[in-house]
Amino acid sequence: MTDSHTDSTRSSQERWLRLYYFTRAAFSVVWVAAAFTVGQHSSTIAAVLLVAYPAWDAVANYSDASRSGGLALNRTQAINVVVSLATTLAVVVALQMSMNWVLAVFGAWAILSGLLQLGTAVRRWKSYGAQWAMSLSGAQSALAGVFFILQARMPAPPSITNVAGYAALGAFYFLVSAVWLSVSDLRRKAARRS
Repeated sequence: MTDSHTDSTRSSQERWLRLYYFTRAAFSVVWVAAAFTVGQHSSTIAAVLLVAYPAWDAVANYSDASRSGGLALNRTQAINVVVSLATTLAVVVALQMSMNWVLAVFGAWAILSGLLQLGTAVRRWKSYGAQWAMSLSGAQSALAGVFFILQARMPAPPSITNVAGYAALGAFYFLVSAVWLSVSDLRRKAARRS
């Protein structure tokens, strides 16, 4: 009875993670498309997109942590929620200064959220598949953050497209994780039938 309950809980959590990863990928794809199209031609829309990105990350991390045992059991995600909310406010302030400041804020956020994502992936590694992609994504996010901070110090003003490339890479990793979990589930089901 305990094994079937454990299998059912694991299966339910994997279904949630698949949905979560697909949703994160879809949001990022839409955000990147908006950034490369209307975001380049309207500073107001670019500002809304830049504020929405870390705000969405806060909501997404909160939702995942809540569905995965709560914030108390998922400290890296709980911290990520706070970091992303603080980043949202910092982006609002930085938009009043310059895009260089905005990119610097995104750089600091990419470093912190990337390391926290890496921590979440390492914690989940033994229980769920696709965490290699989330680990790689977290590490690359931290590296991208360093690059953003260096870019922000350049005299040429950055644009929303600097952040869009980062978001596109994130979409790719979330999609890989979702597909990886889906394929793993199909293989398990096929193995049970044979």
